Amino acid sequence: MLLAQTADGSAKGLDRLIDAATQGNNFWWLMLFGMIVVVTAISRSMAAVRASAREKTRREIAAFIAEGSMTPEQGEKLMKAGEKPEHC
Repeated sequence: MLLAQTADGSAKGLDRLIDAATQGNNFWWLMLFGMIVVVTAISRSMAAVRASAREKTRREIAAFIAEGSMTPEQGEKLMKAGEKPEHC
């Protein structure tokens, strides 16, 4: 096994794995894969934050309507303000 430690506690297998990954074209493939993983994680996190903020705003508008400080028409107008047009 490549990642197994030897009897004296050194990680020679890990060193061999790192050497193999950083030689030739393997390094660039590894970098490309890493960049794809990072970009995907960031975009998914941003989408989750955006969805959470949108839901919080909807709840706050609903609370204003429930307490009577805003009409349902005003609330509907606010909720539709940030939406993209359907025809695009």
